Amino acid sequence: MSLVSLATFKEYIPEVQGSGSDTELQNLLDRVEAAVASYIGFLKPLYDADSGTTAAPSLSDRTYTFYIDEGMPDYPYVLALPVRPLISVVSWHSDINREYNSDSLVAATEYDIDSTHARIILKDSATTTIERGFRANKVVCSAGFTSAPADLEHAICVYGTHLNRAKQTQGKKSTTQRDVTVSLSPRTMPPEVKDILFNYRTYRRVL
Repeated sequence: MSLVSLATFKEYIPEVQGSGSDTELQNLLDRVEAAVASYIGFLKPLYDADSGTTAAPSLSDRTYTFYIDEGMPDYPYVLALPVRPLISVVSWHSDINREYNSDSLVAATEYDIDSTHARIILKDSATTTIERGFRANKVVCSAGFTSAPADLEHAICVYGTHLNRAKQTQGKKSTTQRDVTVSLSPRTMPPEVKDILFNYRTYRRVL
């Protein structure tokens, strides 16, 4: 399910009438959202051995398991996650030995959550420290968007509209109509979209 509704997307392409193209447009919308998620730094979920597939990045909220080496360089009591917004933390183990047993589980009472910036912040009263080492911190959490902010929704629709209208001339730099050659816009993400997405780029510290 895409973050932006098909009905909202179709408001940007008034030349498309009826429902005959709904499946095609929904597929395009899903792919555009995956491309936007990748652009701003959202990670792909891990490979699923049962299905033999790896899902595309998604802007919508989902459960992630992150392995993070250390806290932020200037703030060692802050653990930054690579997908925001952060909705909730299911569990956090800080374990230099990478065993992630119950004795390395950090109690929820030890930390606060900065949802907007996707950060876990140890309280002043915390008795825990953030271990530093390869994959020393394992965080299981829910992150992503439960609804689309207005500007993100606009960026997705503008990019999707740009790609939808370029279908007939895909791979071409120009087209000729009535003996007049017209240069086509590049099939890349429009600058307007990049400008909006800039502030959504994520803080990345994991592989």
